[in-house]
Amino acid sequence: MKKLVSVLLALILMFSMCSTAFAGAYTQQVNEYPVIMISGYSSSSLRLFDEETGEEIHAWGNTGDQVMMALEEYKEELIAAALKFIATGDISPAVEVVGTAFNWLFDNLRCNPDGSSIKELSTYLNTAEETNWANIQKNYPGGEHNEETEMMEIVSSEIGDENVYLFTCDFRKGPVEIAERMRAYIDDVIAHHNEGKAEKDKVDKVNLLAVSHGGQTTGTYLTLYGHEGKVNNAVLTVPALGGASLAYDLMSNQGKLDEYGLLQYIEHGMKWEEDYHVLLEAEQLGFVDAIVGELVPQIIDVVRYWQSLWDFIPVEHYEELKAELLDPVACADLIERSDYMHYEIMSPGGENYYGTGFKKAQDVGTNIYIMAGYNAKSVSGGEVTSDAIIPTASSTGATVAPFGKRFADGYTQKVDTGYYQVSPCMTVDASTAYIPHHTWFVENYYHGMTTSDPYLKTLLFTLLLSTESYDVHTMKGYYQFHETTNPSHGVHAAFNNSNEGYVCAKDTALVVTNCSAINDITVMSINARGLELDFTFEPFTLAPGESRQVAFEGQLPEISKKNFEINIAFMNKTITPVSDRTFDFTLLNGAAAEYDEKAPYVNADMAKELDEVIGEKASNLLKKLGIRNTAATVYNILVNLIDFVINFFAKLIK
Repeated sequence: MKKLVSVLLALILMFSMCSTAFAGAYTQQVNEYPVIMISGYSSSSLRLFDEETGEEIHAWGNTGDQVMMALEEYKEELIAAALKFIATGDISPAVEVVGTAFNWLFDNLRCNPDGSSIKELSTYLNTAEETNWANIQKNYPGGEHNEETEMMEIVSSEIGDENVYLFTCDFRKGPVEIAERMRAYIDDVIAHHNEGKAEKDKVDKVNLLAVSHGGQTTGTYLTLYGHEGKVNNAVLTVPALGGASLAYDLMSNQGKLDEYGLLQYIEHGMKWEEDYHVLLEAEQLGFVDAIVGELVPQIIDVVRYWQSLWDFIPVEHYEELKAELLDPVACADLIERSDYMHYEIMSPGGENYYGTGFKKAQDVGTNIYIMAGYNAKSVSGGEVTSDAIIPTASSTGATVAPFGKRFADGYTQKVDTGYYQVSPCMTVDASTAYIPHHTWFVENYYHGMTTSDPYLKTLLFTLLLSTESYDVHTMKGYYQFHETTNPSHGVHAAFNNSNEGYVCAKDTALVVTNCSAINDITVMSINARGLELDFTFEPFTLAPGESRQVAFEGQLPEISKKNFEINIAFMNKTITPVSDRTFDFTLLNGAAAEYDEKAPYVNADMAKELDEVIGEKASNLLKKLGIRNTAATVYNILVNLIDFVINFFAKLIK
């Protein structure tokens, strides 16, 4: 069963990304500028022309359909390989078939060693008129060129299809080349939008909404050309500005699929309220890693000379991979372009570093905003804090602790920005970010899952469409650091009188909210770790979206920059009825804790109460059996019920 689940997850990771439906209206006073969507990686469809016949050939696009075509093309071989695996356990035939199908699927996308395309490909839609959302809906009713459909539909519902545009590009090219194309395209959109309008209704700017790879190309445009003042608001969601761990793990052939994390990713994207990831709690399966390890060389053979993939490699790994995989003579042009990207744009000392270029754009009136995820492990196995695909440091420029670690209590942020900008879990120092006052960090904001979280969704479209300028200090209710409110995470918690994630003397209660869209939850226990706080209460039920304040007893120490955790165990009406969630908080209530420079990092997660009771040996056994987390949750619930009973009778006696 675990092998089957893991194979399915591997295929999902390779061929698709989860998407979620959005329902509900968004209303606010919107600005006058048209919106250009710059989509994620591989979104734009590509075509080529057969030189002999003059026939147009579809080379890429509608990924799901193309995967189905590949499955249809090789279905007999896949069935035979699957039967052999079931009968003998030999996975090699399946690996060979999948590799062959991959090569068949991507054959037209190969590039020469200098980074140029072997076959002459082009995007289907290029001009502002062709890529206007109203024209796309009219000319392609089958949805052939619908990219980032959910976001496009939300924007168009506010400002009209005719005011929304879709930037397309050959995603194999580097962000510098794509940024040049974007520069001309923005002028084209402005001209098209103004056509036939009275002088008073014309615009001289656009709004940009960028996702992932689109964030890298948009960031490159802004740092190179943002000073021209053609952009009003630019929102970069989960941008791959400094590269992607997934690309490094692929090109270095060192990736190990994190099946447990991938299933959590899918749960988040689908907004499932059942904890299916417990199925994989017992072990991280080397089985899938063996499959991926066999396939990766075949994948690298196809994508080795894609400029965009090289510009996805984080700076710290670039020279190592360049020496290993690129011939300095044959690949000279590709290397020259990628060197420029890495050392002039991605590196802090570069002439056109993101932070420097963004500042120039801001100086001429452009509002640039970044929304990024953190504290998720890379699904490709990289030990970095990320949104599961893009390292948080790459998306934001922030200083980030190693995965599984946090800054020790008393840590002082690297740059004095006038504000405290260290995350409540003390894993992210936002003071070094490209734009520290305009970057929002959301814990467990998984890559590409913006519309699956009501908080993120509202934040995104407020920043994009508003007539006002915002920063993380003045946007009420949208603080710099936030814990996701995606329904799959069950509950949310914050103290009643502090910014989310922090606590001080003025706080008197914890506000607990049901994140579910459909299910009641019953809160069974609340336990503090690392701070003496007592939450004794009768279990209570919250309807979807409902909140309740839970008072606590205990004196908050007069100290600041001290991390602690609060665990909330709850029950719901799903097939996995017992669940919990742990929240990190930072105490800001006096002088800073003493910081040990010789031990700058400590473990990010504190010991579970159950571990302290049963000991390390028994805890490891439960983990091996795949029930440690569930057992810890049940233990917390039982302790809370015992405390409640004891307090109940104590009150009766009094």
